[in-house]
Amino acid sequence: MSEVQPKREGGSPGVSRPFLRWMLIGLCGIALATAPIAARSIVLDAMKAELDRSMELLGEQEEPPYFLSYEITEMHGVRVSSQFGALSSSNESRQRLLDLDLRVGDYSLDNTRPIRDDLFSSVFRGFGPVSIPVDDDPDAIRSILWAETDKNYKSALEQLTQVRTNVQVKVETEDQSDDFSREVASSASDEPRPIKVERTDWEQKVRRYSAPFAEHGEFLEGSASLRAGTETRWFVSSDGSRIQTSETRYRLFIAAATKADDGMELPLHKSYDSFTQDGLPDDETVERDVRRMIEILLALREAPLVEPYTGPAILSGRASGVFFHEVLGHRLEGHRLKEVDDSHTFREQLNQRVLPETFSVHFDPTVRTWGPSDLVGSYRYDNQGVAARRVTAIDKGILKSYLMSRTPVEGFPKSNGHGRKQAGLKPVARQSNLIVEVSDPLTTEELDARFFEAIEAAGKSFGLRIEEIEGGFTFTGRAIPNSFNVSPLLVYRVYPDGRQELVRGVDLIGTPLVTFSRVVAADDRIGVFNGFCGAESGSVPVSAAAPSILVSQIEVQKKPRSQDRPPLLPAPAGDL
Repeated sequence: MSEVQPKREGGSPGVSRPFLRWMLIGLCGIALATAPIAARSIVLDAMKAELDRSMELLGEQEEPPYFLSYEITEMHGVRVSSQFGALSSSNESRQRLLDLDLRVGDYSLDNTRPIRDDLFSSVFRGFGPVSIPVDDDPDAIRSILWAETDKNYKSALEQLTQVRTNVQVKVETEDQSDDFSREVASSASDEPRPIKVERTDWEQKVRRYSAPFAEHGEFLEGSASLRAGTETRWFVSSDGSRIQTSETRYRLFIAAATKADDGMELPLHKSYDSFTQDGLPDDETVERDVRRMIEILLALREAPLVEPYTGPAILSGRASGVFFHEVLGHRLEGHRLKEVDDSHTFREQLNQRVLPETFSVHFDPTVRTWGPSDLVGSYRYDNQGVAARRVTAIDKGILKSYLMSRTPVEGFPKSNGHGRKQAGLKPVARQSNLIVEVSDPLTTEELDARFFEAIEAAGKSFGLRIEEIEGGFTFTGRAIPNSFNVSPLLVYRVYPDGRQELVRGVDLIGTPLVTFSRVVAADDRIGVFNGFCGAESGSVPVSAAAPSILVSQIEVQKKPRSQDRPPLLPAPAGDL
């Protein structure tokens, strides 16, 4: 999940949408940041006027819609990027997309219910993203809303017939909850937040940041990029919500890659995320981090390969944040507990212990910062018009709740503000800011001491310390083993005498219930991870704040390795 690109898939992070019930959910890479808008009332007023007219006129039909919502998302962004010290792109973009949710039937059963034994039924319902003019022209906006509403209504009628037939011929579902929840209407109106970027200044900056990679002939990639933008959303619904929100985001991303003599590709990256340009690091900090990346990558080329291993490991704060996101977070997304093909890993674990009693896990999109770091998984309202709120999923080790959209599950009839999506896709329950809290944390020194004790108790000659994780994927379905695979970037073998040895070629694998049963302790150092998570509703920004954790037993396997040799010709570095 990091700029993080999970395992290029990829999973909770980048996933293959049609096969998501069975396939990986992993962390996807960068989504385009976005920007400003024109007069807010024109857009909202046009949306509200057409929504009211549609509900009134369609209400005269034999099967009228019981719910309708429109969401328009404007993305206005700037991107500046370089490779090996040379500018590769510098551009600005602006677009608006419409999302429409029209439901016929009623709250208990409507046209959106998946057709059982039809893998593609829920995936291809809908017509994909629809462009909206960026001009605030109410007639043009309403014309598109009118045409799309008519098309969606006709399709919804056909879908409802299929749903009712499917219910008649299939066995009774395990989960008898409604298809849609009733929610309190929301109202908000943010002022537009324009981005402030001097592109010429940043063109020079990204050139300077990526230039050191050109000094070394071992690098196949050496890039730097800035993405800055504002995302403005307008939302209206037939149950009374009327919302405009606007958020700026800035992301500076440094990426490099080399190749070992045995063909293994070795990537490394560093990202900096902020809601303001002032929150990005200064040149000295970035240039120091670039030099450190170069040192690590050169060392990785010579580092030994790790053989398959089971034994104790420490995951640093950032790495443990990605670990919790991939292995735990996706299995707490409520809609999965309703899908007949999902494994429902934690559905029967409610009010049971799943972590040590000192551990609590919260998802809180209302928190914007953690220490000095901005949390990009924050928002005020989700994509179904429901106010964001804190959800304590695990309290003192006991599973208490799930992340909910407006798709109810048994025992959880209401949304808790986690219905999220990328523009152009359908919202489902998704993660936001994952926060792991430990009531009685150890110091770093105490955690290390426990680590060495665990190595000795396991009869191992070393343990593993995982410092950075690129992302990964997880399988939550029933058709294949319910497992996960996360991809560390920076791993050390740690010996009982304290020596550390950099190693490469590690994939962390396992099954969730067994792995979480072996989490034994955490320290008091919180690491923050910001990235983008990909799943069936697209790529959404997420964050994780977590301490370093000790796991008494993990399993690693060898990472896939390219069979292509390193370049035959020497790099031109230094020849010019």
